Amino acid sequence: MTGSSRRPARSRIKPTANTGSDDYPSDRKSIQRSRNDRSRGHDAIRVMDVNPKTLLLFGSFAFLIVISVIYYSMKPVEEVQKLRVITPFPAPKVMDLPQFQGEHKESLYWGTYRPHVYFGVRARTPQSLIAGLMWIGVKDGSYVMRHVCQDSDELSTYGWTHHNGRDYGHQVLVDQGMSLMTSFLKTKGSGSGYGGDWAVHINVQNEKSQLEEERTAHIFFYLADEGGKALSIDKERLDIRDGSRLTFGSHEDFGGWELHLVSADNLEVHYSGFRTPHMHNLTELVQGSLADHARRVHLLQLPDASDVSPNILVFQISGKIPFQTDIAFVSGTGLESSRVEERVKSLTGSLLTSQLNEKQKEFEEKYRSCFNLTEKVDSESMIVGMAAIGNLLGGIGYFYGQSKIALPRDLSLNNGDNFVPYWPAELYTAVPSRPFFPRGFLWDEGFHQLLIWRWDIRICLDIIGHWLDLMNIDGWIPREQILGAEALSKVPKEFVPQHPTNGNPPTLFLVLRDLVHGMIGNKFTTTESNEISSFLERAFVRLEAWFQWFNATQSGKDTSTFYWHGRDKQTTRELNPKSLSSGLDDYPRASHPSEDERHLDLRCWMLLAADCMSSMAELLEKKNDFGKGYHTMAQRLSDFDILNRMHFDDVYGAYFDFGNHTEKVRLSWQETNPSGSSYASRELVREVLEKPQLRLVPHIGYISLFPFMMRIIPPESWILEKQLDLISNRGTLWTDYGLRSLAKTSSLYMKRNTEHDPPYWRGPIWMNMNYMILSALHHYSSEDGPYRARARTVYKELRENLIRNVVKNYFQTGFLWEQYDQKKGKGKGAHPFTGWTSLIVLVMGESFCEDLSHSIR
Repeated sequence: MTGSSRRPARSRIKPTANTGSDDYPSDRKSIQRSRNDRSRGHDAIRVMDVNPKTLLLFGSFAFLIVISVIYYSMKPVEEVQKLRVITPFPAPKVMDLPQFQGEHKESLYWGTYRPHVYFGVRARTPQSLIAGLMWIGVKDGSYVMRHVCQDSDELSTYGWTHHNGRDYGHQVLVDQGMSLMTSFLKTKGSGSGYGGDWAVHINVQNEKSQLEEERTAHIFFYLADEGGKALSIDKERLDIRDGSRLTFGSHEDFGGWELHLVSADNLEVHYSGFRTPHMHNLTELVQGSLADHARRVHLLQLPDASDVSPNILVFQISGKIPFQTDIAFVSGTGLESSRVEERVKSLTGSLLTSQLNEKQKEFEEKYRSCFNLTEKVDSESMIVGMAAIGNLLGGIGYFYGQSKIALPRDLSLNNGDNFVPYWPAELYTAVPSRPFFPRGFLWDEGFHQLLIWRWDIRICLDIIGHWLDLMNIDGWIPREQILGAEALSKVPKEFVPQHPTNGNPPTLFLVLRDLVHGMIGNKFTTTESNEISSFLERAFVRLEAWFQWFNATQSGKDTSTFYWHGRDKQTTRELNPKSLSSGLDDYPRASHPSEDERHLDLRCWMLLAADCMSSMAELLEKKNDFGKGYHTMAQRLSDFDILNRMHFDDVYGAYFDFGNHTEKVRLSWQETNPSGSSYASRELVREVLEKPQLRLVPHIGYISLFPFMMRIIPPESWILEKQLDLISNRGTLWTDYGLRSLAKTSSLYMKRNTEHDPPYWRGPIWMNMNYMILSALHHYSSEDGPYRARARTVYKELRENLIRNVVKNYFQTGFLWEQYDQKKGKGKGAHPFTGWTSLIVLVMGESFCEDLSHSIR
């Protein structure tokens, strides 16, 4: 990119030159230079012209300066540097735009924003009331508490089958023959406080034969105040037939509130109250209370007792299966106009059922029209698609806290910490998987938003705005967001700190490109277009800084080359050092990480980003060099001849990474004697059998197809035919279930990377990459050229394979999966995984990413 095009971002981000370490940019040297420049600009002071008092004063002042200089020169440079990495980007926040205030903000105030629990409700505010559901299950003959989503619970299925992202959702959970259906409804009516009211309908059924002996189910509904404010309880009024008010209180956002429970069934209610600031260990609190009381009275029930001024109240609801119950939360109470009784009635019983049925119909109608599915797929595929988009929307969460930013390896704070805290921040985002990854991941989010913008453009802009507001002064965004105690409780301590030298694929540009093209093609309403324009105008400076961060920190030795920083050059235990920042983790790269590497995928991501920035600058009518530099860079990165010289192998007919590489690397067992131990042990250690050389890295897989995915290859080129050969060849990538991540011909195909790391991106089928490849096939099947018909045939077969396998697995297992086995098509990894696997909905509807700008093709 030209120098002129880089200046605008630098002038905003870096007021002075930076010449610090690779870990953090530093302004310290430039400050020192400015001091030196000033001192050279003045004549020496002549002592004879100064009286003694002045000389004494000057001497004292000079002494203080000398002491200060010595003090600051002795302080670690990182003491200054670390402050920069935790400094917010100096521009107005995207989320401060008027379009995200007022009615919009209030409409999203309450929601099922706690994706890590089986059912949870909270508000989009740091100190919220939170609600949730637990129940008692049985495992290995023992009672266990179900609360936090986890694979070890072995539920037959769970997830939102319907959810509109705003005010309605329906979920089915099946546990050991017991089925729980939870339905969520939010309303805003006369008398409601800020954010409105909400209700939960809980339906407990037997999955097995009706002849089975009656079972008693114990479910627990709780309400807690994160701010520590005490909750009140009506101890004498727990009669659910009359619409019992379980608890009440007040909140600064929405005034007085009440929680009511209503059921026509014969149920028993007990409670416990707790006083604690910790919300992430609620399961243990309830289990302990149950166990203590059971030891005393030999009954499996809460003790109907409470700590003083409890900020958590848990209500146990027990009854013979089947039974149903409604729980209603009403806000803005305590006023004559509150109409509490009337509002509770409208949120329970037959009136609630009627509203839920209506919301379900609206969801299904919107689903069919939004993704253009009416005649494209069968009824089973429709069910799976609804579950995919429903669980993606139902998995949207709200988080608040401080990321932990890793310090350089040779530095730690006085307290021993190897990290510094980011500023306190909030994040509203979708998540990849509720049990395994219930938090924000930057590169996943771009794929999530490919669905969400089509469903609800305002939710999409809200989410992207939250992510962009997490940017620091250098234009860096932490790739994994672990905010708050609940999120931290799900992540091992060593994986929490984020490294400010490492990036993540800028997939948000996939969505932004769609939005820009949609604006140009008049695909949005006038109101939507105005909001998108305002959003892009406000976000542009941050997107520019993000782009420049990649361009400055991930660039390679040669012009317009890039490589993912952060690979471990010293490892002796990894067969091939991982590139975690690429998102493709253990996908084979050059065997020996170095600055000579050229990563093909990052080159293509930068093309996407440069092209999108160029289109955005044109749309927003940016003056001077804003768009010109991005356009020039996009042209250079899409130059077919340059791409081929740097990355194409004529022998293989494929594109590859470049780096310091040898194929002769293996893991071998070696005996070790740990210090202080008299016993020998064995470990797998990397063994290099020949000296690496600078060369193309001959591993065919997803990375080889990035130029194809980005549609850089001209439709008349013979290289396009080679790409179609690689895709459709069963000996390389093709299977009956989707495309493998790595060809069977690769020396690292399905090889473990360490003793404890099974193959991840070395064979299994991933939906996000298959979607991008299918999108490119769809493009080439409509472009004039000699390979148009073949591209169409491959496209049709791949689309059918993907849909058939995902649908089959869903009905066999009850879940969408993180990845799929390349041999038999079985789901693997995290489940339910309704992050990018939800892209199957766009595959069904044949809704694909827009092309790059025509001006660079």
